[in-house]
Amino acid sequence: MNGKILIVEDEFIVASDLRIILEKAGHQICGIAPSVARALDIIKLKRPEMVFIDIQLSGNLTGIDLARQLQVMQIPFIYVSANSNQRILEEAKLTRPYGFLVKPFREKDVLVTLDIAAYRHENNLEAKLIKENILQQKIADIMIGKADWQEKIRLILEALNEHIPIDYHSTCWVNNGEEFDDGILFFKENNAFELISMGELAAKTGRTDQELKEAIIPPEALNKAAWFAGEQFEQMCAQNPFRKIISRAFDLGSALIMPVFIPGKGIFTYSFYSHGANSYNQEHSALLDRLGLVLMRIAAIIPKAGQHNGFLNAEREILAHDIIGADDSQDEIHGLVGSSPTFQEIKKQLAVAAPFEISVLILGESGTGKERIAQAIHRLSNRKAMPFVKVNCAAIPATLMESELFGHEKGAFTGALNRRIGKFEQAASGTIFLDEIGELPLDLQVKLLCVLQEKEIVRLGGNQIIKTDVRIIAATNRNLEREVAEGRFRLDLYYRLNVFPMMLPPLRERTEDIAQLAEFFLRKYSKQMTKNIRYMSSDVLQALTAYDWPGNIREMENIMERAVLLNTGDTLDVIDLPDNTLPQHEFQSSDGTIKTIRELEKDHILNVLKKCNGRIGGNGGAAELLDVAPTTLISKMNKLGIVKKFKT
Repeated sequence: MNGKILIVEDEFIVASDLRIILEKAGHQICGIAPSVARALDIIKLKRPEMVFIDIQLSGNLTGIDLARQLQVMQIPFIYVSANSNQRILEEAKLTRPYGFLVKPFREKDVLVTLDIAAYRHENNLEAKLIKENILQQKIADIMIGKADWQEKIRLILEALNEHIPIDYHSTCWVNNGEEFDDGILFFKENNAFELISMGELAAKTGRTDQELKEAIIPPEALNKAAWFAGEQFEQMCAQNPFRKIISRAFDLGSALIMPVFIPGKGIFTYSFYSHGANSYNQEHSALLDRLGLVLMRIAAIIPKAGQHNGFLNAEREILAHDIIGADDSQDEIHGLVGSSPTFQEIKKQLAVAAPFEISVLILGESGTGKERIAQAIHRLSNRKAMPFVKVNCAAIPATLMESELFGHEKGAFTGALNRRIGKFEQAASGTIFLDEIGELPLDLQVKLLCVLQEKEIVRLGGNQIIKTDVRIIAATNRNLEREVAEGRFRLDLYYRLNVFPMMLPPLRERTEDIAQLAEFFLRKYSKQMTKNIRYMSSDVLQALTAYDWPGNIREMENIMERAVLLNTGDTLDVIDLPDNTLPQHEFQSSDGTIKTIRELEKDHILNVLKKCNGRIGGNGGAAELLDVAPTTLISKMNKLGIVKKFKT
């Protein structure tokens, strides 16, 4: 970011330090203000691109008061504060800042915080999400309107043109039998889109109808939206005579192509062209990918060549049925089961975040399905064909974590007999999922932040700089804001990861989904165990719904797997659920005296180990259920005198 920066700080020395650091790095300072009133005056005269705000300022108004006004003006800002206690973090969080700088700060702290803030601002999804929701609603209203298909397409193009540059638009259809249909053509003239007939196109291009028909060939095979500019655009036109004709006739310089796969019917291709040589980018491509379902439905109203009434209504109904069926089955395949309002909102957030190259932080209790959400984000992203690498930060000893993440060279430490490729290298061009990121030690948090900032790693014991291109998805069941306030998690790393947070609800808040999830796991394990269990009794369903599910979806899966294993017949009529309550006598020793906290802790760990069949680490292990690292649990067991007869 090399734009104008405003400093709002009433301490002269601090403001001067900030100015020197920022100007030295090439940034332009448009003013220094000691109060909110003075800051607002400067903003009116010179709208800044970023604002550094001290929370405590001269006058009656605080930096948080100014931040609320900056929110309305959509100007990004960074807080500067002498402390980072929980109360300030809570107040600051409500204003959605782009960063938080703690005094006293170093030059590097300022520049890293500014870079993170610029990254967050450039990738801010909130405004985009609002605009896209408006676009989708506008298209939906047009689709159900009474206008004919030509007017509907014209209105839809006008709506899309607010998000995508369009000077010329065409569609074509290739069915499953490779039969090609030349589709329709729209050209923008005097800021209005007009449908062009073949005769009108011949007149505009100076070609005969026959020459144009002979020039039309099926489009290239694409599996997602793609844009063409410069040499690529010229090559595309050279390979397609029709596109070469229209690009020359209408002075077109770039193209955005979107194929839509319609089940059982074929491929419908949307082609958008612009006069500009570099009018399209990844954002436009991602937008069309997110509009895929909408574009399917638009295709249903566009007629094939020689037809004037579009597809029949019956065909539209079949198309909608195919889409719904495909979506439902895909959700179940990916384990995204549930139709409650809270979970539907998670699916919407997932679909919005996936196509963007941004960090996602998944929050929620243990067992709520954070890994499955991460996998779904990867599958819906442009990196879906590349690796998805998972790192469980809680299961790897701190001494081995750096080697695990970044790799090591032969001889880097005792026992390093060979070179090791780390997880970041393994995830090249793909996605790395850092599960339980809250367990990462502070020294490694610093190194991880550097990797995210510089996009390069150095293997342990080596000196070769290796460029990285990975997308970061992190997850934790900890309250990271509390961890930051208590000094266990770096504030700058928190802001770097927290670009798009997703909070997964616990199962007890998704009671509408319990029956659907139970049926899903019943089908899954019946199939795996080759059993023919087709029904679930009402008593079982009632018991499942009444249970509190402290272990969330993971607990349900384990219980359903065991129930299917033990069941005979075609109906699941018995379910073994844990008792939610702890009897009063559990708090007393055999002599009637009250047990100590140490004794209660020992009993609780033993009960959990018994529940996990002695397993300490891994999925479904005691450490996971107790929400501690396996090494921490083993240390606790040793202190409590629990004999180690368990699996790690």
